[in-house]
Amino acid sequence: MKPPELTQSELEKIAPSRDERLFLVLSIFIGVLSGLLVVLFRVAIEWIKILTLGSAPHPGQYRLLIAPALAGLLVAALVQRFFPAARGSGVNQAKAALYIYNGYIPFRTVVGKFVTSAIAIGCGHSLGPEDPSLQIGAGVASAVARRLNLSKQRLRLFAPIGAAAGLAAAFNAPISAILFVIEEVIGRWSAAVLGSIVLSAISSVVVARWFWGPEPIFRIPPVNLHDPRELIAYTVLGVVGGFSALVFSKALGYLRPRLRLLPRWTYYCQPAIAGLLVGLIGFAGFPQVMGPGYEVIDQAMHSQFTWQLLFALGLLKILATTLSFSSGTPGGMFAPTLFIGAMLGASVGAFERHFFPHLTGSIGSYALVGMGVLFAGFLRAPLTSAFMVLEVSGNYSIVLPVILSNTIAYLLSRGLQPVPIFEVLTKQDGLHLPSMEEQREEAALTVEDALHPVEVPVFPGNTPLQVINEALSPCLIQLWDGSCYALKADELVSLSATLAPETPVERALPPDRVPVLFPDMPLESALPYFERWPLLPVMNRASKETIEGVVTLEDVMRQYQRR
Repeated sequence: MKPPELTQSELEKIAPSRDERLFLVLSIFIGVLSGLLVVLFRVAIEWIKILTLGSAPHPGQYRLLIAPALAGLLVAALVQRFFPAARGSGVNQAKAALYIYNGYIPFRTVVGKFVTSAIAIGCGHSLGPEDPSLQIGAGVASAVARRLNLSKQRLRLFAPIGAAAGLAAAFNAPISAILFVIEEVIGRWSAAVLGSIVLSAISSVVVARWFWGPEPIFRIPPVNLHDPRELIAYTVLGVVGGFSALVFSKALGYLRPRLRLLPRWTYYCQPAIAGLLVGLIGFAGFPQVMGPGYEVIDQAMHSQFTWQLLFALGLLKILATTLSFSSGTPGGMFAPTLFIGAMLGASVGAFERHFFPHLTGSIGSYALVGMGVLFAGFLRAPLTSAFMVLEVSGNYSIVLPVILSNTIAYLLSRGLQPVPIFEVLTKQDGLHLPSMEEQREEAALTVEDALHPVEVPVFPGNTPLQVINEALSPCLIQLWDGSCYALKADELVSLSATLAPETPVERALPPDRVPVLFPDMPLESALPYFERWPLLPVMNRASKETIEGVVTLEDVMRQYQRR
């Protein structure tokens, strides 16, 4: 017999949609495109830096005062007149595109972010290129998705895919980029989204390494803990990082909203004043705090500074970054965070070497751990911070100190500053974005929370209808396979009217069964079934015949109202 032919509508349901066919391929394309743009972005920053500050800035050069101040004036004019969405780091902007604007990021914003951030960072403002790279990647993904007329749902997902590509190329670290986007941008993910993010991140890193090579950003010798007492120093580093993250967060949280409350005309000069003050720090003897400072981090790792100077550079970087970022100058906080952490970590290592020479820890390892410590404490991305340290160094022998110090810094910072910095900035901007840290910490309700003991009769499936009809209802019917059926009063009346009294109840029941619930399942999973059944039995996972209890709609709603 010839099988019936499928209709056109049935074929459309079975066949993958155009969006689904393009999704993974476009993820790779977006990764390549984002990688190329990030490479150009970094080249532009280096070219502007050499042109304005020289290849080796040193104290006393008047260009250190002039370049960031003039760059501030130019950037402010561009932002206020042409690119208002280019303000900020780029992380919250990419997050807002996902949750508020359905993945829409104007390509004009991508151009503005590229130009203004390259000018500001290249001329010495204390900001970094990673956060802008994240927004550039998200903007490119949004533009490509709109160009291909993809669905609104797909368009919304392309922003984090591009964000991961941009950040991966900037860091040369795909795992860290993937984790950060999941931790701070998406929050929740599926296998399909994760696959697309991985493809885009890997593609962008392949492009970046084509130009920069596969070597990690920083190289230190393997870490060997010959003396367990070294862990005490790493513990101290975690505490120092936690308090430093608090100082950094409080400084930004205090200055930024006050500058935004000033008259609008001051927005044209705030970045210039901030640039002048940052340049003054460099002119007075600390040019290391200007720009991202990766070369200074490398110098600190190789013991080229005293512990007093390292500590001073860390504090001055907090001041310089607070001035630059609070003024509205486009640029990111990733690089300054790594700089501050490296200086504080190296200062702890240098202090240990000076006063406890019998301990053999290297200053480079403390600087590297310090980078992750402040990343975990300030940006509040604990998983990303650990993997970031491992990826940018290529040194996996440092994993034990990293986990110890990062955990201490994260817990201390969270206790002292309950609101993460990205959420602080979000509220200052008048946006209402989901807090990923709160979602991670929020305890999910389970079926067990609404469970109460079985207070209705439970009958075997072979019980005659007459016996059940004499009992109170509703009741539970336990069937031969261990599952249960919740029998309502009106169903029992209907069955008794149409069937013989001696009929086993299991033969009279309709084919649909009450869904099987277990105590550990999310409580929300029970909600769709209450329209059909008055109560739901909860079974034991180890014994199908054991009923743990029952839940009703009133039990579920009571638990949600208590939260």
